Amino acid sequence: MPSKIFSAAITGLNAQIIEIETDIAYGLKRFDIVGLPDKTVEESKERIGSAIKSCGFLSPFQRAQQVLVNLAPADLKKEGSLYDLPIALGYLTASNQIKFNPQGKIFSGELALDGKLRPIKGALSLALTAKEKNLKEIILPKENAAEAALILFSNKKEKNLNQIKIIGVESLKEAINYLEKRIYIQPFYINFENFLEKPNYLIDLGWIKGQESSKRALEIAAAGGHNLIMQGPPGSGKSLLAKSLPSILPNLSFEEAIEVTKIYSIAGLLPKEKPLINQRPFRSPHHTSSEPALIGGGNPPRPGEITLAHRGVLFLDEFPEFHRNVLESLRQPIEEGKITILRAKHCLTFPARFILIAAANPCPCGYYGNPNKICTCTNSQIAKYRRKLSGPLIDRIDISIEVPQLKFEKLTSSDEKNTSAEVKKRTEKARQIQKERFSNENQQKKIKFFTNAEMQIPQIKKYCQICPKSKNILKRYVDSGYLSGRGYHRVLKIARTIADLENSEKITYDHLTEALMYRIREN
Repeated sequence: MPSKIFSAAITGLNAQIIEIETDIAYGLKRFDIVGLPDKTVEESKERIGSAIKSCGFLSPFQRAQQVLVNLAPADLKKEGSLYDLPIALGYLTASNQIKFNPQGKIFSGELALDGKLRPIKGALSLALTAKEKNLKEIILPKENAAEAALILFSNKKEKNLNQIKIIGVESLKEAINYLEKRIYIQPFYINFENFLEKPNYLIDLGWIKGQESSKRALEIAAAGGHNLIMQGPPGSGKSLLAKSLPSILPNLSFEEAIEVTKIYSIAGLLPKEKPLINQRPFRSPHHTSSEPALIGGGNPPRPGEITLAHRGVLFLDEFPEFHRNVLESLRQPIEEGKITILRAKHCLTFPARFILIAAANPCPCGYYGNPNKICTCTNSQIAKYRRKLSGPLIDRIDISIEVPQLKFEKLTSSDEKNTSAEVKKRTEKARQIQKERFSNENQQKKIKFFTNAEMQIPQIKKYCQICPKSKNILKRYVDSGYLSGRGYHRVLKIARTIADLENSEKITYDHLTEALMYRIREN
């Protein structure tokens, strides 16, 4: 009678329960795996045979047997090495070499030739799916146990001991001994507080001399989750400003930390010693990066830089030097906070709610308009350089600022008021106001709002009411063509953030004019 073991397939950022059915018939030696396996899964039979033999059992290649392994559902592509352990257990059960009850259990792990278990990608996604399906136990490599144990905690960071059991094993032999009750393995728990160390940031905002207006724009971007582009000559501090942004962003909430950790687990970038990421990501891809590297893709599709920057910062230095098609591909994720990748056999949606910080020189040499240095670029070179940044793309960036070259007095002055610690207090207070504002919205809808930048038109109309004087100035800019419809709504979002920073319930005329200053730029 065929055996049935449960595992999971990773599709995008989520997992789907897989049934692994194993049937054995006597005849010529064969070991077939069906159910849309990729090359890695097909090769697993060689690893499994050697691992079973190393653990003291008879492998399928030592007997005159026809082994058929079916991975159901058969129309879902199975990828990766996480099926090694469940296929091995399925064969040993079907061949009556071991006996245990597989109900309520889910298995995952890659086998070495000596039977040891190697870690897998996506353990957190697997554990979350197992919890949703009300399974009782997860048996996986010991190195992934701490990551999977994160599901035992709620937003209150309190563990419920009656939840699913996380069993970490080091080898196939240990897994068999546990399943046959010859040994007892303590379910894995973690001390959550051990993974909540204080984030360590390399750049403090207070180290940056001068640039008060740029720091103000950076504070607004951090408080409301707004995108920002900086233009200025080389050496003016654009990159330093961008790298200091994570230090003034509020700490990740538990819900956000789980989101980010799941992404990095799938991508195989989760540090072994730290199964939870509680520091906002900062991604800075090189300007030669391809479109799939930035937005995601490949076969199978994998998260790109915009997804790895989810709930954090995506810094694109030398913005106009990126390929035009790469820049244009940012338009949808900037607007929607997600990216949908369509392929012949795949349709996956990855989250991409990041703060875009772009830095650009005014021209190829960097000194156009500089009163102290002569620009060596021709008009055609400047036009070609700027043409890479299309109007629709720039219109999606909320804040645009100039970062001027500093004088000696500014470089030697101190700025104790704008240290990262002080600015972070203000941004955290503004974010708390937004959290309370959107609490009812989040309860009523599946789409959750965390920042002002995420507001849609219904929320803008509800929370961004302005006075008649403010309406008149907006009307003038819209009618004159300086503001598009999208720009109009983004100005209101920025003004709402400025009001939140000042703890103001209403958006005043001063708030609106400051917001306009960041949108209306002279060419």
